[in-house]
Amino acid sequence: MRRSGNAAARQAAYPGVVARTALPSLLAVSVAALGAGGAGGAVVPARALAPPAADEAPGAPGEAVCPPAMLPDGDICVHLPRDDDDAPDAPVAANAHRERSGRWAAYEQIPRRPDRPADYDAYRYPIPPGLPGGHSVVSGYDLDRPDTTQRRGHGLRAVGHGGVDLPQRRGTKVTIVALEHQQGDADVLYTGPYFGTTVMTRHVVREAGQLRDYIVLFGHLDRVAPGLAPGAHVKEGDVIGFVGDTASPELVHLHLEARRVRDGVDATKKSPAELLEPHVSVVCDPRNVLPLRDE
Repeated sequence: MRRSGNAAARQAAYPGVVARTALPSLLAVSVAALGAGGAGGAVVPARALAPPAADEAPGAPGEAVCPPAMLPDGDICVHLPRDDDDAPDAPVAANAHRERSGRWAAYEQIPRRPDRPADYDAYRYPIPPGLPGGHSVVSGYDLDRPDTTQRRGHGLRAVGHGGVDLPQRRGTKVTIVALEHQQGDADVLYTGPYFGTTVMTRHVVREAGQLRDYIVLFGHLDRVAPGLAPGAHVKEGDVIGFVGDTASPELVHLHLEARRVRDGVDATKKSPAELLEPHVSVVCDPRNVLPLRDE
């Protein structure tokens, strides 16, 4: 998630975003900064943004001009996502956003199932909670929301957030969490550059009476665990990497994303770029597959 602008100003405006100094500044986060919808309401910018063109933004250079209910953060617009709306019942839903050209583009995504808790704090994650009060999520999944409330970059160059962002100290161990109803161990599909330094794993999940493959993406790692390579089997608790800010300078956090592999597709035979293509996998609200916290 690339950023531009003054880092100190950004940190002052959005104290819930973890800077390179990590948790000392993070501990100043207020309950209000977690957003109107509870934990996970604070924001970090959309991914893969380009700087605005010279003819796009009146006002201060590089400063986004945002619609109502959104706030400028350097060259992008952000909002505080809410988690109190009901997700659609359909297992795979089509959503849309308006591109910079004005054309509407549709995409598929799997929204949170109504039987799964909306509260992000109900789930276990690959790293310990990094926010005050034991909260974990600083920016949540919003692809199931109307276009106007999805996180986007200035000029609509990037729209929506298909995962969750988990702040923690640089170098914190990132461990495998077995997904809900997972069968056997996970397999490592890829290690290397993608969302910064990235690890992708494949998990077989029993779902609706059949076995389905899910891909879990761990992004912006400081580094991959020593010796970890594609083809390795990893089980609950195994270390796969360490929290960092690669390709997301000064925002030390883990980007965690889940995608359901389409039926009939062998994810082990796809390249890293192909794994995230819509004909191979569909982005999924991670709350559908993350395990619940132990009572």
